[in-house]
Amino acid sequence: MRLHNKTILVTGAAQGIGRGIALRLAQEGANIALVDIKKDGVNQVAKEIEALGRKAVAITADISNRDEVFAAVDHAEKTLGGFDTIINNAGIAQVQFLADVTPEIVDRIFKINVNGVLWGIQAAAAKFKHRKQKGKIINAASIAGHDAMVMLGIYSATKFAVRALTQVAAKEYAHDGITVNAYCPGIVGTDMWVEIDEGFSKVTGKPKGETYKKYVEDIALGRAQTPDDVAALVAFLASEDSDYITGQSIITDGGIVYR
Repeated sequence: MRLHNKTILVTGAAQGIGRGIALRLAQEGANIALVDIKKDGVNQVAKEIEALGRKAVAITADISNRDEVFAAVDHAEKTLGGFDTIINNAGIAQVQFLADVTPEIVDRIFKINVNGVLWGIQAAAAKFKHRKQKGKIINAASIAGHDAMVMLGIYSATKFAVRALTQVAAKEYAHDGITVNAYCPGIVGTDMWVEIDEGFSKVTGKPKGETYKKYVEDIALGRAQTPDDVAALVAFLASEDSDYITGQSIITDGGIVYR
């Protein structure tokens, strides 16, 4: 197993991509700290990980709060006996034309999608340095951080920002032996895309499911992405196989955006 006895913290781990990542990393041998605001969700995922024979700790925290992110990293280290990787996965989306975006919407999505990633980078890097060891930081970006998407303008802006943070952190922490990369999913069949589809339906008047269907039809490989598809890339980035990769935001979308 590539990640045997590694300690990895995953944010947004109660469902969807975060849950898929956590389970895949556990299957690869890692012990997992699960962070989310949804207490029942992370508790359930912790049970699933323990059923795989790995250790798990469920942490209820708001990743937009810097102190709570640092506390989560400390708790993961103390409970699981180490700290090797952070997956800054948690995020939210918004569907609106730019003309309809309010200051409250901007503040909320940036606090979670950008600030939350920044606090995770800071907390993990500080912990790696304190432990005098190398480490890995892996951030959630999106294909919307490569090609901005209509009616997902503020979401796209946050994911472009994550790419920038990933590049800068890779440069600043390279001399400490810390690699920083990002994964960029496409159209994933999760609750977030249900919400996005419903948002498009409200704005455009199209039936629910039509926007999702249209996007899936544009995928070269002919199907929607699953959390397992994303988790496979994240497992690679968390392993020694990716030790010579840093500062990259890697697209995993089945063939939508080409770089």
